Amino acid sequence: MTNIYSNIKKLNSKIQFKVIHLLKNDGLVALPTETVYGLAGNAYSRKAVNKIFKIKNRPRINPIIVHYSSFKDASKDVFFPKEFLRLYRSFCPGPITFILKKKKYSNLNKLTTAGLESVAIRFPKHKVLRKILNKINFPLAMPSANKSGKVSPTCAEHVSNQFGKKIMVIDGGNSKVGLESTVVDLTSGISILRPGIINSSQIQKIVGKKIIYKKSKKIRSPGNLINHYSPGIPIKLNVKKAEKNSAFITIGKKFKKNKDVYNLSEKSNLEEAAKNLYKTLITIKKKKYKKISVVKIPNIGVGIAINDRLKRAAAK
Repeated sequence: MTNIYSNIKKLNSKIQFKVIHLLKNDGLVALPTETVYGLAGNAYSRKAVNKIFKIKNRPRINPIIVHYSSFKDASKDVFFPKEFLRLYRSFCPGPITFILKKKKYSNLNKLTTAGLESVAIRFPKHKVLRKILNKINFPLAMPSANKSGKVSPTCAEHVSNQFGKKIMVIDGGNSKVGLESTVVDLTSGISILRPGIINSSQIQKIVGKKIIYKKSKKIRSPGNLINHYSPGIPIKLNVKKAEKNSAFITIGKKFKKNKDVYNLSEKSNLEEAAKNLYKTLITIKKKKYKKISVVKIPNIGVGIAINDRLKRAAAK
């Protein structure tokens, strides 16, 4: 029987050598993170970054998060305001991205930053990705490993199903968080541009000031396109019961189980719901449903991030 996932590899010394060779020679590799799987290329290489935009069909106005091993590595490319170090010590490595001012002589390719004077940077926690970052002398431009605007992948198979065998995928298991990182803008004051599992209350405790969600007409952060995270079928939000012939996404124990019901968390645990969201959307699409109904998700904690993704996924 043919292995349809022959491009999916577990990291060992031989595969690690291949990954590093690809990245050093302007190639792309799909790598696991604790949030979602990412499509990685040398952030200093125009050729590599251009490949990312091309294979994802990503709009050139949409900047890419740059992944570093440590703040020392990132110091070559960005300025650190005082709030950064406090947040770095509290949440890094982890699922948080910082928008920072770019240094004039940074080697980051302009495509990576979409021509902006700011950079989105992150310090991922996943041990596989950290092994790679510690073996190279450049940061990785790494958006989610999916076609632009579609549901982000939370396992290696999701990536392979989108790109086929064009990309080597390193299997690091299921994503622990399952949603993209919280994005915090530190270029002028402090605000959240994209909600994630690290919420405003947690950030406020560290910086000692009120944090707001900030919507900007100009795209300064990944994940801010109106139509995003879409499974490719209509989604109706905040329903009390499923529409006919619709997949029904629920949370809690209120709704009866049947073949059309997809429960994100029977315990009403929002972190579990976040972890299951994209996997559920991908499963529903694969089963060829024509539409999706979603119950009201509590808009607190990580529920804010879940609702943000659902609202963008439902946008027409």
